[in-house]
Amino acid sequence: MTDLNTSEISAATDVTRRAALVALFISIVAIAVGYAAAFTRSGTPTWAPWLLALAIPVALGAIMILGAARGRTGLGPLKIPLVFVVLVLIIGFCAPLLLPATEGPLSKLWLGLPARAAIVIYGVGLLPIIVLRVAYALTFETQTPSAEDVERGRTLRGARRENLSASQTPIDKLRA
Repeated sequence: MTDLNTSEISAATDVTRRAALVALFISIVAIAVGYAAAFTRSGTPTWAPWLLALAIPVALGAIMILGAARGRTGLGPLKIPLVFVVLVLIIGFCAPLLLPATEGPLSKLWLGLPARAAIVIYGVGLLPIIVLRVAYALTFETQTPSAEDVERGRTLRGARRENLSASQTPIDKLRA
């Protein structure tokens, strides 16, 4: 019977990271398909920009979740801001696709930009930056490892190294 160490138990129960990795993989494949569709002989299919408009925010959200997830506790209070940011990104990429391409020299400008460009720049570029900074600032104390957490990690790392060195054969020890 094998002994389970703490990292194996944590990996087995860390549903948040596993879901984020699956979402990241699927979204990266979707992004690749969307870009590859642009190279077809008949031109870019109408579904390709929509696929990119959905897959890119999902990939970004999955990467943010992987960076913010903390073991079994998952995202904690960051769930709502991260879901909000992913939704804003999806809306920010899809809304310009819904608007008609009628920009011209006399088009109405939104803060100095044509409507579709303004949605992308302000909705995709600025709003998530503001929301994420505020969310991380408000949750810094609860999401950042404490001194006790760091010390516990060091202790576990030392115990793991001892277990690995004890399980090595004499030939393995010579190779190291």
